[in-house]
Amino acid sequence: MKEYADKQCIDAPVNQTLEILDTTLRDGEQTSGVSFAASEKLHITRLLIEELKVDRVELASAKISEGEFETVKKVTKWATSKRYLDKIEILGFVDGETSLDWVSNAGGRIMNLLCKGSLKHCLEQLRKTPEQHLADILLVLESAQKRDITINVYLEDWSNGMFHSPEYVYYLIDNLKNKPVKRFMLPDTLGILNPINTATFCKKMIERYSELHFDFHAHNDYDLAVGNVFAAVSAGIKGIHTTINGLGERAGNAPLTSVIAMLHDHIGFKTNVVEKKLNGASRVVESYSGIRIPNNKPVIGDNVFTQCAGIHADGDSKNKLYYNDLLPERFGREREYALGKTSGKSNIKQNLEAMGIVLDDEAMKKVTEKIIELGDKKEIVTQDDLPYIISDVLHTENADKIKMINYSLSLTQGLRPTATVKIEIDGKEYEESAPGDGQYHAFSKALWKIYTKLGKPKPTLTDYNVSIPAGGRTDALVQTTIAWNFNGKDFKTRGLDVDQTAAAIKSTMRMLNIIEGM
Repeated sequence: MKEYADKQCIDAPVNQTLEILDTTLRDGEQTSGVSFAASEKLHITRLLIEELKVDRVELASAKISEGEFETVKKVTKWATSKRYLDKIEILGFVDGETSLDWVSNAGGRIMNLLCKGSLKHCLEQLRKTPEQHLADILLVLESAQKRDITINVYLEDWSNGMFHSPEYVYYLIDNLKNKPVKRFMLPDTLGILNPINTATFCKKMIERYSELHFDFHAHNDYDLAVGNVFAAVSAGIKGIHTTINGLGERAGNAPLTSVIAMLHDHIGFKTNVVEKKLNGASRVVESYSGIRIPNNKPVIGDNVFTQCAGIHADGDSKNKLYYNDLLPERFGREREYALGKTSGKSNIKQNLEAMGIVLDDEAMKKVTEKIIELGDKKEIVTQDDLPYIISDVLHTENADKIKMINYSLSLTQGLRPTATVKIEIDGKEYEESAPGDGQYHAFSKALWKIYTKLGKPKPTLTDYNVSIPAGGRTDALVQTTIAWNFNGKDFKTRGLDVDQTAAAIKSTMRMLNIIEGM
C-alpha cells in the first residue's frame, strides 16, 4: 500500500513542510448561524495550537464588536503566557490606523491586511483608482512597521483578478514586494477556480515572484476546494488556509481533515499537524458550532471507515484487500463493518469476533437472514444489536441483567412531566418516580434515582438524535440514537418505536445492559 501511495505522490522537495493557517475562528465563524463564545474560541485556539499543532491561527476580524475585542484580548493573553503569540493572526482593513489600533489594543502582533485583489473590487467597491488604493496600503504598512506589527497581505478576489485584471494584481505586488510584508495570501474568494486554472495562476505568481511567500485560501462553492489546494501546493504554494469541518462563508472553506490527508498521502509534503487529534477536534467544533458533520464526510464522518458490502469484509479478512492508506487508526478511529441488507457472513463474523461471540454455521445462517430482513425494512442494525438479534433468532432465554418491568409517563398542561419507573436488576425489582423538563428527562431522573440508591455508576449522555422517516406516516418507526460515554469509552445505542420517547427508553435499556458487561 505504501508503494502504491509513493507512486501517486508528486515529487515534493525533500523535508518540505507546508504552513497550515486555520481560520475556523475567523472565516469559519462566517458560517450562517455560527457564533463562538469567548470560552469556546479560547478552547478551539488551544486545540489548534497545542494538540493539532497547526502553524498559525486566524482568530478574528478587527472592529467586529466590543465582545469580540474582549474575546481576542483573552486569547492573546493566554497565547502570550504560552509564547504562542506569533501564531495568532487577526484580519484587519485598509483604514489608516483604525484596525492597527484595534489589533494592538487587543494584544495582537500580526495583522492580515485585507486589500483588493481585483480591479473590479478596487474600482467599484472602494471607488478608488489602483494608485489610490496602493497609497492607502503603503500608509498602513508604514504605521504597522512603527508599531512592530507584522503584516500579511490578503489579495481579496485574487482569482477574479487573475481572470480579468492580472496586470492590476502584478501592479500591486510589484509595488509591495520590497515592503515589510511577510506573506502574500491568494484567496479564491468566490470559489470560482478549478484545479487547472488554480495551478496556472499559482505558477504565474511563483515564477514571477519566486522570492515571496504565497498562501492559498480556497472556498468550496463547486466542491473543488481540496482539489484546488492540491493544485496550488503542486505549483509551489508554501501555505494553505483551512477550517475545521470545512466551516466558512457559503459552501465553506477547505476542510482541515481532508487537506491534511491529501497532503500527506498524495503529495508527500510534511505538515506539523497531528493526525490522531483531528477527529476529536472536529467533534468539539461540531458541538460548539451546531453544524453536524455529515456521515459521509471524508476522514471524520461516521460512515467513512465502515464497510457495508459483505464482499469487502471478506476481502479484509484475506490480507486486507479493501484497505487503503486512509487507515482509521491514523485518525484515532476504528474500522467497522456495517450490518444490513448488503451484509454477508463475513461482515457479521467480523462483528461477532469483535464481541467474542462464536456461532456455528447453522446459527450464523439464521442470524444473517434476520439481519438482511431488517435491512430491507431500512432499520439500522448495529454491533450492539447483535446479542438481541441472536437471542430472538435462536429463541434463547433473554440474558439481560436489567429488564424493564413497566413505566408510566404523565404529561399535563401547566405541570412538569413526571415518570414512574420499575426495573428488575438481577431478579430484584426497584421503583422510583421523578419530575423532569420533558418525558424522557423525567424517565432518566427516576432511573438514576434507582442507580444512586444502589451505588451503581452512571454513564454520561453525549448526544441525542431522533430520526423520523419522511412521508408523514404517523405509524412509521421512529429511531432514537443516543451517544454515551462510560469509563472513557464512547458508544451509541438505538431504539425503534412509533413513539420517540419509547424509542429513547429502549435505547437506554440497551445501554444499561451494555455497561453491565464493561
